[in-house]
Parts: sequence; structure tokens; C-alpha cells
Amino acid sequence: MAKKPIPKTFVLDTNVILHDPTCINQFEENNIVIPLAVIGEIDQFKRGSQVINLNAREFTRTLDSITGNAIFDGGVSLGEGKGKVRVVITKGLSKEIQEAFREDNADHRILSAAYDLHKKSMGKTKVVLVTKDVNLRMKAKAMGVQSEDYTTDRILSIEELYSGKEIFDNFDDDILRQFYSAPYEIPAEEIMEKVKTDYFPNKFFIIRNLQRSALAHLDSSLETFSRIDKQPVYGINPRNAEQTFAINALVNNDIPLVTMTGKAGTGKTLLALASALHVKKHYRQIFIARPVIPLSNKDIGYLPGDVESKLGPYMQPLWDNLKVIQDQFKDNDKNYIAISNMIKEEKLVIEPLSYIRGRSLQRIFFIVDEAQNLTPHEVKTIITRAGEGAKVVLTGDIYQIDHPYLDSQSNGLTYLIEHFKGQKLYAHVTLEKGERSELAELASNLL
Repeated sequence: MAKKPIPKTFVLDTNVILHDPTCINQFEENNIVIPLAVIGEIDQFKRGSQVINLNAREFTRTLDSITGNAIFDGGVSLGEGKGKVRVVITKGLSKEIQEAFREDNADHRILSAAYDLHKKSMGKTKVVLVTKDVNLRMKAKAMGVQSEDYTTDRILSIEELYSGKEIFDNFDDDILRQFYSAPYEIPAEEIMEKVKTDYFPNKFFIIRNLQRSALAHLDSSLETFSRIDKQPVYGINPRNAEQTFAINALVNNDIPLVTMTGKAGTGKTLLALASALHVKKHYRQIFIARPVIPLSNKDIGYLPGDVESKLGPYMQPLWDNLKVIQDQFKDNDKNYIAISNMIKEEKLVIEPLSYIRGRSLQRIFFIVDEAQNLTPHEVKTIITRAGEGAKVVLTGDIYQIDHPYLDSQSNGLTYLIEHFKGQKLYAHVTLEKGERSELAELASNLL
């Protein structure tokens, strides 16, 4: 009979809890230790309307629900098949940590707690410090303490991330010609018999040979490939195949969740906003928001001025995109005037993401820009609030992340793409070619 594995002891850093307030439920049969220094740090984040403050409050409520003095002693069970959670009190830094790092701060107290547990374990159980802070991980390893990133919501391979499209070259011309006569569609089985690949609902295809080519969309039931033609939206014309695919998904009311990724200048935000205006009659409001990730991870409170002036620089790129759309028309054009009226009547709202929280998302076209700076937990919170008739669009560049504890494999946008591919209510498009200018595209590729 195989021996039952000895549970490990995971020591959690503050940033793990603020990243995912449900993290204590993700360690299976292993035990969790929370240094008292972590509780102190979380207390500093409880006030405020940013997502990080909401996460701090959620975790505090969860921990408070685990009652009893045992949480400071042997620990409290998290349920059947799970380990225990306990809070450990440390009195200053251990001698070895103090000699190595001198400074007495929260990070070193958390490290000291892990180090003390490591020494007391005498090799009987493995003690692991879990932190999103790479510098703290290196310090722990230098002291002989195993340390890991929090990888529960991390995808395995960014290279294999779903792109939302595929290219079929040298395709059978007899089949391809069907796209050029009514009803401009082909039964899915005719193409699936020719090419073996992953066929997901709402996936896009470039199908071509030496004589002709077609842009096609596979419907959500996997029954039909339909030809897609370039469609302008509110004065904005698609400039490449991927932008054509994106518009098709954005204006399709049967697809309530759309993600778009791509480097700067590929048109992600512009296409999302123009498409929202194009289908505005189907929605009560258009919300466009982005997370506020201040410089050096400082709170916006350190900036001068009132709230509006503090947030202005973060929201300005969204207003710039709206201005680009509006400038496609003359001042007296009905479309130009319609945008101005929507802003006045608050039918088109541009605000920080934290300001949107708590609002009703019934029949809302909701665009979340810079979504790569959200954690998986934050993305889940947003999507689970979508009401009847809502459409949620998330855009971002998964390689351009400003959040100190996220990367291309652990951010919420990547996590969403990986877990939603194959769902009938979802479509994704990766925009590849920059269309801002020839200079901008050259700089993006070379620098």
C-alpha cells in the first residue's frame, strides 16, 4: 500500500491574498500558515474602492468566519479533504534573518516566520513560502527556505494560447467557391473532413488557395462556416483580416463575451468602442473602463489635485479613441452630434474600473480596456456581474503588463482566454498588425 503523502506547510505572503482572496481554499490537503505581519499589512488595504481593497475586505471576512482560538494554536480545518489554516505570531526577526538583511520590515517578518517553521520542521514536513514577489522568493531561497510563486491561476504555455483564428492554405477550390454564391456559407462537415484541427465555436478562419480566398466564421453550433465581409462601424473601417474578425464578433449580439489581444496600435480599443456605438440601439448604456495601476504601485492619493484630476491621465487614452471616432464626421453630422449627446446623457460613460463596481449591468455594452492588468479573480468578478442582455468586451496586450505581480501567464485576460475557448457564448481575436502608423509599427517590432 502506497504511503499517504505528508501534507506540506505553505506560508502565504500578503500579495498572494490580495491577488486572490480565495487562495486559502486552493491548497488541497496541505496546511496554510499566515504570519501575523500579513494580517497587519492586509489591514492597511481594507479602506478604499480599488479592487485590491475589496479583495482585502473579502479575505478578512473569510478569516473572521473561521472562529476560535485554535487558529492561533494548532490551526482550524478548512473542511473535508483540506488542510488547516493558522496564524503565527512572530516576535521580531529571527537572529539569522536579522544578520542577513538588517532591516526590520513586513517582508522580512514574513520570511522570518517561514524560516522559523522551516527550522522547527526538522525535515519532517516541507515548508514553502508562497509569494508573488520575486525578490522575496530569492531571499527565502538564499536562507534555505523553499519558495514558489502562486500558480493556481497560471496557464501552462503562453505560446499555445488560443488565437481565435486559423489559416487553411491550398484549400480545395470546389469547396472554397461556395463562399462566392448565395447563401455564402458551407456546411461545417465539408471543411472538417478536409482539415483536422481544433474547431471551436465562433472561431475565425482564412481559407485560401492560389485562385481565391475567403474570411470565414464557424458558428456557435459548429454546423456552418459563413463568409465574412469587411464591415465599417461608425466610420471606422477594418484594415486587415483580424480587424474584420474582431468587428464581426463585437457586433454579433449572440456573442455576449469577446476578448481581443494585440500589441499597441493594433486597434483593440478603437474597434471595441466603434462597434459599441454601431450597435448602441440594442443596449441601454455603453461603459468603457480600465483598471488604475499607478506608477510604482503607489495609490493615486499621492498625486496632486482632486479625484478627477488624479484620474484624468489614466482615462485620457479612452477619450482620445472616442475623439478619433467622432472626428470621422463633420461637426453637424448626426453621428458626431449623437456621441456628444450620449456623453451628456450618460449613455456613454468612461470611468475607472473601480467606479463601475456596484452598477447594474443589464443591457450594457461593457468594455474593459487594459484587462491584462487584472487578476483572474478580478476578471471573474466582472463577468459574473453581467446581467441579461449585457455584452462584455475585454481588451489588452498580455505582454505589456504594469501590475507588479502579474505576467503574461498569470494575468486575468490570459486566464480568461484559456478557460473560455470552446464556449458558445465566447469569441476571441488576436490582432497582429499595428495600424496606427508605419513608424509606430516599426517601433513596436524593433524596440
